[in-house]
Amino acid sequence: MRYLKLLSIVFIIFFGMPMSITVQADQIQLNAALSTPVMLADKKQTVFLRVGLTGLLLKKQKVAPINVALVIDKSGSMQGEKIRRAKDAAIMAVERLRKNDIISVVTYAHHADILLPATKATNPNQIVAAINKLEAGGQTALYDGVEKGAKEVRKFSDRKRVNRIVLVSDGLANVGPKTAKELGALGASLGEESIAVTTIGLGLGYNEDLMTQLAEKSDGNHAFAENAADLVRFFDHEFRDIFSVVAQEVTVTIIGVKGVRPIRVLGRDAEIQDQQVSVKLNQLYGGQEKYVLLELEVPPTKPNVERVIAGVAVVYRNLGADTSERLSSMVSATFTDSPKLVEEKTNAAVMTAAIEQLAVEKNELAVKRRDEGKVKEARKILMDNAKFLAEEAAKYESKSLEELSKTNKIDAQNLDEKRWKRQRKLMRGEQYRSKKQQNY
Repeated sequence: MRYLKLLSIVFIIFFGMPMSITVQADQIQLNAALSTPVMLADKKQTVFLRVGLTGLLLKKQKVAPINVALVIDKSGSMQGEKIRRAKDAAIMAVERLRKNDIISVVTYAHHADILLPATKATNPNQIVAAINKLEAGGQTALYDGVEKGAKEVRKFSDRKRVNRIVLVSDGLANVGPKTAKELGALGASLGEESIAVTTIGLGLGYNEDLMTQLAEKSDGNHAFAENAADLVRFFDHEFRDIFSVVAQEVTVTIIGVKGVRPIRVLGRDAEIQDQQVSVKLNQLYGGQEKYVLLELEVPPTKPNVERVIAGVAVVYRNLGADTSERLSSMVSATFTDSPKLVEEKTNAAVMTAAIEQLAVEKNELAVKRRDEGKVKEARKILMDNAKFLAEEAAKYESKSLEELSKTNKIDAQNLDEKRWKRQRKLMRGEQYRSKKQQNY
């Protein structure tokens, strides 16, 4: 509470600053903006605050060393092309490693085995030889595989390294803990250790709810690889991200000022206490933006007044210097009697982000209704969503909303029993990418 009061005082001191502001450090750029920086006077209302964090591109020599565990399903269903492609993808990753990088390989079927203990990548041929020993057969002890992968990562866990688990699975977890809740809890605990888990679901047999929960709670990536041939491409995307991490242990704190009340954060887990909101992100990537989107309630304010709405503080780990860095910003709004002026000054970028996240919620509801067997209701939700998105796309001249509208129409046409298994994975994947602003 003392920290909250101190920040509030700091924000009030800067009362006269602009309605949105961009600040920059060596690793990240912070931009905080309101959806309606000009608001109607004498009226209680809600507004969206978008806090964007963009990772700045680093020079090659400044890229942090990595500590990655490849956790690969070798159950019976992985036999043939799947296991061959998994080997190809793993070997491609090894070819990118530098001598100071750490890699381990864990495989799992009815139990997990350490194929390659965590080791520095000084002898790539030895690592490739270990990967080539992979053979498929058995059941799917997914939880045990991730736990053993985490154990290998912990051997060289270092705040100066990028710590990551990359999990590939084509089946259901049928040995040991197997629910989405249990895997989500495992992901959350690993996230607290700054270990992100990326999950790649292969084919149509895996549990997408389980895999997305594991990734989401640790702030990793998630991908649906429909065909084994897709694995190399997704590993390529994943290791581009791993080698571009510019900041870790990122905490975004937002404080509503003078009666401004936080309502909810869209798309991300958050802790809300009184007027303070806290959101954690495991890692930020160079050349990519992640954002936190917060809905706020603003009390009635007299016309022709400018006031601070919220203050933003970002704390993160500078990998190169191994230090904790801070950025802060604030947003203010002016109040008017003119609805026309409010409309003219609306921030289209912030509104587009809010509309996208609200549309994702509707898309998730459609999946829930389809799971309950309510096909017509699910289809109506998606078609209504498509119409809403098309209208908002025209209003804000947004190509992304237009494409999202088309996607919802396609989703609505693929809810029959024959296509649902594949369609559900596609929808869960799109939902995840939108909520996490995933690059691939």
